[in-house]
Amino acid sequence: TLLFSTEEPAGEPRGSPGSPGARDGREELRHSPEPCTKMTMRLRRSHSNSQFVDSYICRICSRGDEDDKLLLCDGCDDNYHIFCLLPPLPEIPKGIWRCPKCVMAECKRPPEAFGFEQATREYTLQSFGEMADAFKADYFNMPVHMVPTELVEKEFWRLVNSIEEDVTVEYGADIHSKEFGSGFPVRDGKRRLSPEEEEYAGSGWNLNVMPVLQQSVLCHINADISGMKVPWLYVGMVFSAFCWHIEDHWSYSINYLHWGEPKTWYGVPSFAAEHLEEVMKKLTPELFESQPDLLHQLVTLMNPNTLMAHGVPVVRTNQCAGEFVITFPRAYHSGFNQGYNFAEAVNFCTADWLPAGRQCIEHYRRLRRYCVFSHEELICKMAASPEKLDLNLAAAVHKEMFVLVQEERKLRKALLEKGITEAEREAFELLPDDERQCDKCKTTCFLSALACYDCPQGLVCLYHMDDLCKCPRSKQYLRYRYTLDELPAMLHKLKVRAESFDTWANKVRIALEVEDGRKRTLEELRALESEARERKFPENELLHRLKGCLGQAERCVSEALGVPAPALTVEELRAFLEQMNQLPCVMHQIGDVQALLERVEAFQAEARAALDVPPPAPGTLQELLERGARLGVEVPEGRRLERQLAQAAWLEEVTATLRSPRARVPLPVMRGLIQAGRTVAPSPAVDVAMAELQELLTIAQRWEEKAQMCLEARQKHPPATLAAIIKEAENIPALLPNIQALKEALAKARAWIADVEEIQNGDHYPCLDDLEGLVAVGRDLPVRLEELRQLEVQVGTAHSWRDKASRTFLKKNSCYTLLEVLCPCADAGSDSSKRLKWRQEPGLYRLDAESLGLSAQDLRDPGAVIVAFKEGEQKEKEGMLRLRHANAQKAAPPLPGPGPPSCVCGQPAGPGMLQCQLCRDWFHGSCVAWPRLGAQKPSPAWWEWDAKFLCPLCQRSRRPRLETILALLVALQKLPVRLPEGEALQCLTERAITWQDRARQLLASPDVAGPLERLAALRHRLHGDIPRVPCPCGVPTMSLWCPCRAGGAELPLSPPVPVVSPRCPRGVPAELEALSAALPRLQGPVLELSEGTRRPLEELMMEGDLLEVTLDEAQSIWRLLQATRPPPLALFRLLLELEQAERRGARARGRDPEKRRKRRAERGDLPPLAKEELEPKRSRGPEGGDPRDSPTPGPQAPGVSVGYSLGQWGDCGVRRVPG
Repeated sequence: TLLFSTEEPAGEPRGSPGSPGARDGREELRHSPEPCTKMTMRLRRSHSNSQFVDSYICRICSRGDEDDKLLLCDGCDDNYHIFCLLPPLPEIPKGIWRCPKCVMAECKRPPEAFGFEQATREYTLQSFGEMADAFKADYFNMPVHMVPTELVEKEFWRLVNSIEEDVTVEYGADIHSKEFGSGFPVRDGKRRLSPEEEEYAGSGWNLNVMPVLQQSVLCHINADISGMKVPWLYVGMVFSAFCWHIEDHWSYSINYLHWGEPKTWYGVPSFAAEHLEEVMKKLTPELFESQPDLLHQLVTLMNPNTLMAHGVPVVRTNQCAGEFVITFPRAYHSGFNQGYNFAEAVNFCTADWLPAGRQCIEHYRRLRRYCVFSHEELICKMAASPEKLDLNLAAAVHKEMFVLVQEERKLRKALLEKGITEAEREAFELLPDDERQCDKCKTTCFLSALACYDCPQGLVCLYHMDDLCKCPRSKQYLRYRYTLDELPAMLHKLKVRAESFDTWANKVRIALEVEDGRKRTLEELRALESEARERKFPENELLHRLKGCLGQAERCVSEALGVPAPALTVEELRAFLEQMNQLPCVMHQIGDVQALLERVEAFQAEARAALDVPPPAPGTLQELLERGARLGVEVPEGRRLERQLAQAAWLEEVTATLRSPRARVPLPVMRGLIQAGRTVAPSPAVDVAMAELQELLTIAQRWEEKAQMCLEARQKHPPATLAAIIKEAENIPALLPNIQALKEALAKARAWIADVEEIQNGDHYPCLDDLEGLVAVGRDLPVRLEELRQLEVQVGTAHSWRDKASRTFLKKNSCYTLLEVLCPCADAGSDSSKRLKWRQEPGLYRLDAESLGLSAQDLRDPGAVIVAFKEGEQKEKEGMLRLRHANAQKAAPPLPGPGPPSCVCGQPAGPGMLQCQLCRDWFHGSCVAWPRLGAQKPSPAWWEWDAKFLCPLCQRSRRPRLETILALLVALQKLPVRLPEGEALQCLTERAITWQDRARQLLASPDVAGPLERLAALRHRLHGDIPRVPCPCGVPTMSLWCPCRAGGAELPLSPPVPVVSPRCPRGVPAELEALSAALPRLQGPVLELSEGTRRPLEELMMEGDLLEVTLDEAQSIWRLLQATRPPPLALFRLLLELEQAERRGARARGRDPEKRRKRRAERGDLPPLAKEELEPKRSRGPEGGDPRDSPTPGPQAPGVSVGYSLGQWGDCGVRRVPG
């Protein structure tokens, strides 16, 4: 059976398992909406007591009267009148309430320990797996193997971040493998292993073997440290997690997942460890104030997204069964299990860990954290037996020991300066760790410590020598393990061990190369080989040469003792003798071979004399060959002649190659000549040619490596440096590919610089596309270009401006680009099915820039863009007129049923169709965003109701105000880069300003100014002259009709224009129902305009609706035109029906329609509510109505314009003229 720990969300209040009643009470109170009065609380907790009413009195006034104002404390059950409390409460509070005495007691209670609880139930491995699989399958409502890892990960972090929701899981963590067994085969003698298990039992990847390998530092620690030298087992279930932590002593860790579902890991590299700690301390300071070493306790989880948002680099992986995960020193890691699995983990330390281990001890000293083992003791133990160390480990230990000795010498010197001269030797390794820990920093002492004769229980390390006690220095004494003379001796042994290989290698080199002129005996060479084997030197070239020399010498001795004279040729005999002489050892058999060779040298001397005369005469060679045949000994004259011929041919080829005036010699050809020269017999001419070839090849390779470094180096070099390298390499008579590549790169860099200068010195600012192309090319060049950084800054600034412009114009998830929105829609005249293709087949709808006839090259010409924009404006206007005329031929509204497709959905017409005010096409109310009358607080002037509907094909953007666009243009002027969007924005702004000027002139004309004044006077009279008539319900109202009146009677007011009132206190109809009931009483038109006046207004209105800009003049013209028409009752009814249906659906789904409207306003589909409509009702104007509806004090001044001034315009085109 295994005992597992139970994990709960840290920081959440935990209910006592033994008090289920209290937990039920809390849940009851949490879901109870009524106030917690004395009676209700008493009935909940002690309803069985029939005398409870008489036992409750106020603890302050000692009276029990006014029971409905008596408040019961949920902590101590004491009673208080709400008016006796300080400060008094106005009413009985809802939910849980505690008295001041309980609040004070709760504040004085010590905080709970931050961490996980230990489970009380025991499991077998099988029962835990059944529980884990059942939990996961029930939680996700699907089989465990079908739950995606992404879903588990998303749900895990949702639960971690959730405050209200608690999920408890269990985790079998830190299970000792010595007690419960390991997942790897172990030679413990308890059972016999199979041959396959024997292989794994001795493998270095076995986690029971890895910590004690020879190259591991932990093998020098005698104790079995649980979790570090002895693996721990982990049995996990879904959501069981291990929090952010690093390993003890910043060691390596390795985790192997034996079987089961994956384990998700998150890791932070060691260089960002301090950054992670700073972020966690910054975000949770209250936890670190009480527990500074909180991150060492494995109880802190933080979302990786939060860490990355604060600049901490985080990586993740999913560890599957059969995979290892290794963490490096001081690399923070955390994670969780995807489901039921079984893993095993252990620590290990290599030679490169030693500096990190020393830094970790310094870190622990600052945190006052206990050490698992003494780092000083480990270093000294390895230094005491240097012969057992690997050479690399010995070198690393020597460096650490040197730092240790220097620091110890400095500390002891400081101790002497403070007057402490008494000292005693102490074998610290024999003391328990708790008896040699520093009282200040909790570090385990080994080399030295400071103690006091009068305070025997006190002990501090030399870093805290001032923190031992207040006794005189004469009472304090030093407890040391080694003297300052012994430490350098240990350091010297380490140095000898680390340098022993160099000493041995020097001896072998002298012996093999006979540098001192004395040949060694075979016994001396065998002694050197034996020394390498005993000291466990690694395999190396010198050792291989030594073994080869010994093998050759032993073969030569064996052959010399049994070689008969007639069995060898002269060459073989001479080579054999030469081989024996060349060996760096003394052999007594050389004299016998020399005597054998002298018997045939008489003939050999004569033959060599003849061959040494250049060129040898053919007759002389023939005579020598005949005499050699008569000798009965095979003579080498023929072979030597062949060798001489081969030498001549090779030398001729070398001469022809190197002295040729044609192209340079390629390196492969040069290597081929050298390889062929090695097969030719040596001669002075051959040696000279070989030396020349080798020198040329070496120089060429050196320059090739230098060029390769320049091509691949992260630190790029300026063009001048590369030009100098290429110029020097030109003097080498060889073909160098890397130099050629470097030359090409330099040429490209110079061409790039020329392109930059050309584009920067042009008549216009460079285009963004050109700069992006130059930046991309410049980044790929292996040359440091000073102009590149400037171009990158310009490109980044241009991108920032374009992003800001996109956020200003584009709706959320818009299918248009910024350039499409800014350019006129030249295809506006196409039929609806063609305009809707972009909805169904992305990519078929042409960009507006293309429809304007602009190519990529035309976009670089400002003049072409402006001309095309002007032409596009006319095409857009003409196309929209054609489209309006075509749509006007359709039925109004279209009849429901089968028919041609309409709306953005492409479906036939149906009930509730809305007509776009611009293109005159029809759309389903459920497919588009439409104006909400109920959310606008419509004024009594019905023509000012915002019932204007533009379809998503006509209103393609957010349509920002002109002031916002002018701010973008100011920022654009500061850019040294040209963007097509910027020029399109300038054209759009010019078009909007031109339209605004035309609108202002038309509105200021006498034919329009008079109707505007009459309309303003009418609106002012409707807002200010309507009397306040009491409603039968008892509440004064400004409405001409109240739903509370019997029969819907209306008051006789003039003019008979309905004004929607606030909701009636009786709550009978909603505001939408009131508006619906008031629609039949709307009257109009309220103005009359001549055809000559109306037609320019309508044309100007259409052109204003084509603009992707919001202008106040457009709204004024629209309202003026509305006032000249009868009230659009059908449109009002349809909008109210749509809004009523939306609200009913929202209530059925439990969603707030106001929140949905605000979200749609944020997307740009609807204008946001006015500020006063977002405030509570009690904070608005009188009686909760629109401030405009309140009566205006005093008589109305004639000639007051509400929407416009007569002839005078502000920056926005609208201002209020004082009356």
